[in-house]
Amino acid sequence: MTAPVFEITKAATFDAAHHLQQGPADHRYRNLHGHSFKVEASVRGPAGEEGWVADLGQLDQALKAVAHELDHGLLNDKPGLERPTLENLCLYFAERLKPGFPGLSRIVLSRPTIGESCTLQL
Repeated sequence: MTAPVFEITKAATFDAAHHLQQGPADHRYRNLHGHSFKVEASVRGPAGEEGWVADLGQLDQALKAVAHELDHGLLNDKPGLERPTLENLCLYFAERLKPGFPGLSRIVLSRPTIGESCTLQL
């Protein structure tokens, strides 16, 4: 019998401003505006000797630390987020979390108040 594979998930929130340069010159996305974001990080794998896939407390701490880097800031000012699309935000979180969590399997970034989300499968 093969070992069961689990996926654990933690979530964090942050608020940040941005502007996008895509689209027509008069498009509303070009104006500085802000959103409330929710980010979820999932780690997938078998339960190890400790009985878990990864330490949920450590995942929580790492995820909240990255969210804190962005909280109440201008996303465009962060290296790697000069084009702060949902897709690029997913990559931003993945790049920072993957070294500490090799089983990182998914990042979901959403703007719940407007019903938008993006999922990065790793």
